[in-house]
Amino acid sequence: MSEIVILLGSNLGARNTLLQQAGQMLETELGSATSVSSVYESEAWGFDSTDTFLNQIRLHNTSKTASEVLKICQNIEHTLGRTRKANQYESRTIDLDLLFRGSEIIHTVDLQIPHPRLHLRRFTLVPLAELMPDFIHPIFKKNMLELLEECTDNLTVTKFEA
Repeated sequence: MSEIVILLGSNLGARNTLLQQAGQMLETELGSATSVSSVYESEAWGFDSTDTFLNQIRLHNTSKTASEVLKICQNIEHTLGRTRKANQYESRTIDLDLLFRGSEIIHTVDLQIPHPRLHLRRFTLVPLAELMPDFIHPIFKKNMLELLEECTDNLTVTKFEA
C-alpha cells in the first residue's frame, strides 16, 4: 500500500458540491480517505478568470499504481463534466491532480510525480502544509512548510466556509 495525495479543484458550477462528489467517487475507487484538508478558495493560477477556485487535498492508501490512479482521476473528471484543451489552463468543473505517491519519483510521458509545479502554487501548498507539514518532497528534500515559506506565488488562499 502506498499513500497517494490528490488535489481537487473546481471553479465552475456548484464548486463545493463538485469537490464532494469527486471525493465520494475517489472513495468508491480507492477506499476511504485517510485524511482530508479544509477547503480553500483562491484566484485562478496561470490564466485569467473571474471565477475563483475551491481546492482540497485528499490522502488515500492504495495498492493501485500511479497510472491506475491517474486513469481513475481522469474518468472522474470526465464524469463530472471536465473538458480539456491541450496544454492550456482554463476554468473547469473539476480538476484532480495526483501530487505524490509516497516518496516515489515517476517521469513518464503521461505522468510526473511529484507533480512538477506543486512547489510554485500556494493553493496547493497551503492544504499540503495543513495535512502533512513534515512530509519531505522527494526531489527538493524540503518539507511542505518550507516549500510554502519559499513559495513566491502571491495569490491569496483563504479557508472556504460553505
